[in-house]
Amino acid sequence: MPRLLVSCGEPSGDLYAADLVRHLRGRTAAPPDVFGLGGERLEAEGARLIAHVRDLAVVGLWDVVSHLPRFRRIFRDLLAEVDRERPDLAVLVDYPDFNLRVARALHRRRIPVVYYVSPQVWAWRPRRLRAIRDHVAHMIVIFPFEAKVYEDAGVPVTFVGHPLVDLVAPERDRNGFLAQSGLDPARPVVALLPGSRRKEIAHNLPPLAGAVRLLAQRRADLQFLAAVGPSIDPHTLRAGLPPNVALVQGRTHAALSAANVAVVASGTATVEAALLGTPMVVVYRLSALTYHLGRRFVKVPHVAMANLIAQKGIVPELIQDAFTPERVADAVLPLLGPAGDAMREALAEVRRRLGAPGASGRAAEVVTGVLTGQKSVDSRGLP
Repeated sequence: MPRLLVSCGEPSGDLYAADLVRHLRGRTAAPPDVFGLGGERLEAEGARLIAHVRDLAVVGLWDVVSHLPRFRRIFRDLLAEVDRERPDLAVLVDYPDFNLRVARALHRRRIPVVYYVSPQVWAWRPRRLRAIRDHVAHMIVIFPFEAKVYEDAGVPVTFVGHPLVDLVAPERDRNGFLAQSGLDPARPVVALLPGSRRKEIAHNLPPLAGAVRLLAQRRADLQFLAAVGPSIDPHTLRAGLPPNVALVQGRTHAALSAANVAVVASGTATVEAALLGTPMVVVYRLSALTYHLGRRFVKVPHVAMANLIAQKGIVPELIQDAFTPERVADAVLPLLGPAGDAMREALAEVRRRLGAPGASGRAAEVVTGVLTGQKSVDSRGLP
């Protein structure tokens, strides 16, 4: 039975890791014994968790600094379990600040590493490429433009497509879903996705609440639906949003597909909206210190993944000081008309570029190949 370490630190990574583990079954002589860091989804696939993603999800410089003792403890606990269990292979999923340190520690222990979902070295901190080249046996990327970055750096890489292509599906009964949520299916719906982490929500919720009030003044027929992440207490959103906003938890895809327009915090949810063809406005706000320290290092012209994939600005981006109630309302209203139809056409091309269905299965093939020695890897993956 192969022993596998899996490490992910965010809900999106937990989703991808769980689907990968599910696809690994039947590809080896015995099902893999999986342990590591993850969430409910990875645990449901039989993994033994050393720590939960809710203990790892942070946003911003101060949040990271204030939780350093906890991160150090989790890091030590994980490596202690590695030394006890001695995995045959590690799969590290996104979460680069933590996982690249894990990769270095595993490299010293001569444990091969497959990295799934690339750090955004093409956007900022390109020096991470050196650490990846030295410590990672194979990189699995999910966006089409990423493969060349690693090829040019001499890192073995495979583009598998985006796992969300398989995992995102529209709500089959839109009318029933909206009626259950207390909304009128005949009236337009604006979905609100303020983020999947408490700190994100704390920054994003006030301007979103202001935008709801403005939009309701400008168009009395509008309805509002906020999607609550599975690890978020819905009372947090209820307390910060106007009473005319309905809440649903654990139904993000249903909320996005039922909406005419969505206002989405930058992150995985923007890819989900693109796959569902939902016109969107991408928003995000950080602490002033974190934003001003980080913006100097960003090397790409766009923040929204749909714009990066399309290589042009098809989705409005309202980041930091630009994220105001007035600008959100001004960006949303045109998308309820012909501008929304044009965006749907552009998002269809983004979906095509994200690859064919089956990304998790292709990623499992790569992992199995490295695990069994059938997949060639660069000698720098192991000393």
